[in-house]
Amino acid sequence: MIWLQLSANTGPAECCLAVTHALGRLHEEADACGVAVRVLEMLDGPVRGTCASVLLELGDGAGGAAAASLARHWSGTLLWICQSPYRPGHKRKNWFISGAALAPPVMPAAAGEIRYEATRASGPGGQHVNKTDSAVRATHVASGLSVKVQSERSQLANKRLAGQLLAGKLQALAQAQADRGKSERRQLHLQAERGNEVRVFSGPGFVDTVDRGTG
Repeated sequence: MIWLQLSANTGPAECCLAVTHALGRLHEEADACGVAVRVLEMLDGPVRGTCASVLLELGDGAGGAAAASLARHWSGTLLWICQSPYRPGHKRKNWFISGAALAPPVMPAAAGEIRYEATRASGPGGQHVNKTDSAVRATHVASGLSVKVQSERSQLANKRLAGQLLAGKLQALAQAQADRGKSERRQLHLQAERGNEVRVFSGPGFVDTVDRGTG
């Protein structure tokens, strides 16, 4: 099992649309290689139907080899070459987003009290969001940090994912408090590096034209 984050970083609406296109293409590739994809967190973009960032869980029944390979295939700078669908006549045609493979965090042994609450799933998400009463909100009592997970039909599965997501937030908070400089460098690392793209897509159909991520 591995996590994968696709992000528009600080890019404009076109980059958020690129993330949405990338998510659809990734689902197609995952189906082709037998990898299950779960949407753990999604941050909506400025235009309805787009997302600025999405965190995914990738898993397979082959010891994680296929999931790891797919994650590597999407890790790095991704370039979408297309005329802006939002700003006719705009000169810019290159839109950069990033992908980053992450290890699922482990809940610290002394994380403190975690409060779990069952709630109803809500918000946009299309076919990838389960709209039932099994959504779970996990709150770290001491810090007030909270996450909501609604991707699974099982309340137990949502509780597990909520715990993992909250663990990641607690770890990030501890790192920021201990060394703010490291946190800033981590954010810079996640930003798209222009001119060093691992995959290139083009046109409204998001056609894969250059793929350097399989070597």
